[in-house]
Amino acid sequence: MREITDLADIKARYEVYLRIEKGLSVNTATSYSADVDKLVTFLSQQGVAVEHATADNLEAFACALHDVGIGPRSQARIISGVKNFYRFLRLEGYVAQNPTQLLATPAVGRHLPEVLTLDEVDALIASIDMSKPEGVRNRAIIETLYGCGLRVSELVGLRRSQLFAEEEYVMVEGKGNKQRIVPISPVALTCIDSYLTEYRCNLTVQRGCDDILFLNRRGGQLTRQMIFHIIKELCVQAGIRKNISPHTLRHSFATHLLEGGANLRAIQQMLGHESITTTEIYVHLDRSRLRQEILEHHPRNHRP
Repeated sequence: MREITDLADIKARYEVYLRIEKGLSVNTATSYSADVDKLVTFLSQQGVAVEHATADNLEAFACALHDVGIGPRSQARIISGVKNFYRFLRLEGYVAQNPTQLLATPAVGRHLPEVLTLDEVDALIASIDMSKPEGVRNRAIIETLYGCGLRVSELVGLRRSQLFAEEEYVMVEGKGNKQRIVPISPVALTCIDSYLTEYRCNLTVQRGCDDILFLNRRGGQLTRQMIFHIIKELCVQAGIRKNISPHTLRHSFATHLLEGGANLRAIQQMLGHESITTTEIYVHLDRSRLRQEILEHHPRNHRP
């Protein structure tokens, strides 16, 4: 077996492997690479080289994640990254056997995401200060996130050339650079048109951002963190006390479609989920809300 002499080079090649061969997004590949850093730090403290780690060493690493208070969901992601790393090392001839084969992943319960009601979505949009120049932009952002069910990374990377206003759809580039067609509502299109004619046209667009749809005040591409900040501020102004993020609007989009009678397969395609089981979480969420409605409104539940 080959010895690892340049770990930085191995990590760089591992990220390429994740993106090219596994089809993972840049963000996911970066997260998996960071997980390798955690493992390397732990093993170095034990005086063990990465390529010489045993199943016992890796079990100790998994236990250490639990001991420092990392939650089960994060533990599962880190261990998944470590397993992928050792599969890569075996393919490259750095280990003879994969020591992670028997490494257990923590059980993670199905997480029902937070969603907004239709009234809360309306309140969020109504809280946008349209007297400010960026108000027109922020309205277009919220309408697009909620109206198309986009991931925040898909929104900030959305290009003008991917918007087909007459046909009322957008071409979205999702995880693993996979493209999908998503319908866009006339309301969102009207807001985007207002943004383009009233706000974006007055910006000095930075080099390389000519085709990017949503820009910041300096004419550059918006960051994911900026979208988080915009939505958090709007929640405060709207008096919404839920723990809200851009992904909440995506969850709300899917839940409201399901409640309106949309087909689960259609929702899967619009969200860009590879597996229908990922989309099925909204069925569980719908049942959970139905149960709550029954508890609150069925007359027999209010008898002494």
